[in-house]
Amino acid sequence: MNNIAAPAEISDDALWSLVLRRLPGKFLYAVTTMGVYCRPGCPSPPPLRANVRFFPDPPAAENAGFRACKRCDPKGERAAIARAVVEDACATIERSETIPALATLATRSGYSRFHFLRLFRDHTGLTPRSYAEGVRARRLHAALASGARVVDAVIDAGFGSESRVYENTGSLLGMTPGAVRRGGEGEIIRTALTDCPFGRLLVGATDRGVCFIGFAEPDDALLGDLAQRFPRARFVADNPALSETVRAVLDFIDEPTLALDLPLDLRGTAFQLRVWQTLRTIPPGETRTYAELAQMIGNARAVRAVARSCATNPVSLAVPCHRVVGSDGNLTGYRWGVPRKRALLAKEAGGRPAARSC
Repeated sequence: MNNIAAPAEISDDALWSLVLRRLPGKFLYAVTTMGVYCRPGCPSPPPLRANVRFFPDPPAAENAGFRACKRCDPKGERAAIARAVVEDACATIERSETIPALATLATRSGYSRFHFLRLFRDHTGLTPRSYAEGVRARRLHAALASGARVVDAVIDAGFGSESRVYENTGSLLGMTPGAVRRGGEGEIIRTALTDCPFGRLLVGATDRGVCFIGFAEPDDALLGDLAQRFPRARFVADNPALSETVRAVLDFIDEPTLALDLPLDLRGTAFQLRVWQTLRTIPPGETRTYAELAQMIGNARAVRAVARSCATNPVSLAVPCHRVVGSDGNLTGYRWGVPRKRALLAKEAGGRPAARSC
């Protein structure tokens, strides 16, 4: 659900109901017997109703003599410090040619190894080593896509030998290093551009299925995105063989109540493919949070990685990443624009707010 409005716009009884259910909201509650103020989702035991006051923001609560709760961190100060620590660790990993030791990263952060590891997992959904493996995989993919020899790309990415890459091809690249290096060389990608309610629409397909659906940008930008994914492929524009596929996409945008059932050619890491396939199981008219999606793929801590996979989805609509929302129900970033995400969800819900998961 969306964040509840400030106290002035809703009754105290309704706000108290949110506190009891630990639901999010744009307000704070203070406990007179404790002298503290909290977020409505604070994990502390609920106080007595007679001891509770409501405030719109931290300054209002502090002006009334209350201090911030240390458990739910209503001012976000501890969260900001933790976020800065994790961002610094991620930057250190990105700069390192090899995988930094956990002890090294923890010492740099100023926290114990256990506490640093917990912070890192909470913010990224990954361990520092898993994050570093992802960095190496991206380096390898970028080097191969630029045309570097496999042996050079493997060394530059920080892998000890080619055998380690080939042993884990599925999880690292989703395809063989040679296939990444070829960048679609020898493949023919049929393309079709047309108008849709969101502006221009581009559909691209290989012999195996649709590999790209993009919209709401100029033709050159859409074609450039597709070309970046397949830099050495040969493109055949305005291919009439795609007419039925384009019509199916247009029909879906106009009436997105049924799944867009198209043959797809999805290429990504094993993790990305798992996220994309799981997205296709979310029924029209419903949404899931990133945390729920992470649980659905069996990796509850991988919320950040799930969000990145949604952001890199190459076949929007067919893989409905627009059905994923923030933890508070708000519509977070969408590759093709939040207004279009809102429009899609509204149509799927029949003009009503999209239903949450069952």
